[in-house]
Amino acid sequence: MTAVNRRDLARPARTLTRFAVMAALLAVAACGASAAQTPAAQPNAGQMQAAAANPDLDPGTSQGGRAAPDFHLVNQFGQQMSLSEFRGKVIILAFTDSECTTVCPLTTVSMVEAKDLLGAAGDKVQLLGIDANPAATKVSDVMAYSRAHAMVNQWDFLTGTPAQLRAVWKAYYIYVQIEKGQVDHTPALYVIDQQGREEKVYLTTMAYASVGQEAQILAQEVAGLLPGHPRLASDGSLAQITGLGPTSRVSLPAVPSGTVTVGPGRPHLLVFFATWLSETSSLGAELTALGAYARKEGPDGLPQLVAVDEAVTEPSPDSARTFLAGLGRPLGYPVVLDTTGRVADGYGVQDQPWYVLTSATGKIIWHHDGWLPVSAVEAAARKA
Repeated sequence: MTAVNRRDLARPARTLTRFAVMAALLAVAACGASAAQTPAAQPNAGQMQAAAANPDLDPGTSQGGRAAPDFHLVNQFGQQMSLSEFRGKVIILAFTDSECTTVCPLTTVSMVEAKDLLGAAGDKVQLLGIDANPAATKVSDVMAYSRAHAMVNQWDFLTGTPAQLRAVWKAYYIYVQIEKGQVDHTPALYVIDQQGREEKVYLTTMAYASVGQEAQILAQEVAGLLPGHPRLASDGSLAQITGLGPTSRVSLPAVPSGTVTVGPGRPHLLVFFATWLSETSSLGAELTALGAYARKEGPDGLPQLVAVDEAVTEPSPDSARTFLAGLGRPLGYPVVLDTTGRVADGYGVQDQPWYVLTSATGKIIWHHDGWLPVSAVEAAARKA
């Protein structure tokens, strides 16, 4: 992590309360909006009920078609842009911390997957991000995030002066603040129609397994605004996806081959990560340093170290394989893929990187947010 640990606060009660207040404010703001708008296509009643009952999904809050406030900012290439220049397209607009390691990557993936679900009709959709990190507002900051998540040519990630950004945050009811060295902001995503009217706002939850479901909800809303209401490429269940915690024995695909089983039966030390952490930390050096821990596992009886790549947030299925190959030498311990996000959810992962120490009975003994010196990792592991 950098000196300022810039990350979103995912689920504290005060943040959820603020979300409820924000939703109420948005509802009031929408009261005077015109009702003359294209009705959105709705999923079937069963899907709507499943989404409403799923605590890891936000089915969206209607904005009644109020006019979306215009803005003038610059994208990751330094080009001047405004919201109004995208009239004629449906816009998916997210407020994103340019150095986020928690909820923002989940939002980013859901945006891309939503557009992909629309097939050829996705050409009529514009993805936009607005920087929500008051300490990282340079063009190079939004470009770095875009590169790390393979988004350089998939969206426009906008930034500006602190005053310009504050004005946009206020116009869209976005709370942004650095508290105790951490960026706390409303993880909001808006769907705006072709005439520049706000249709719905969504709040991303810190649940890895639900990213694809949130993408489906977004795509369904957008499809209802597009000509012909295109069908989605896939239509899965929106019921809650349960996590796979340390009391479950789970075999995960290893990189480059094979499988590794985690869960009860022996103590484990898991470190969850994603390759895009190289934007904000020396990922290769941190993973390589943990080889010293792995070399002590047998002689010192330490818990087995397993690195878990959070594949659901990676820009491609081969991200971990490519990154590890680029290190030039084996790490000395297994790296596995959490391809569904269910393991991260089951182990309570709230950030990347995230350490979890489990006992032989499948009990979480210790967890830690952020990189640690190997000596500190060893000291914690001896608790098992």
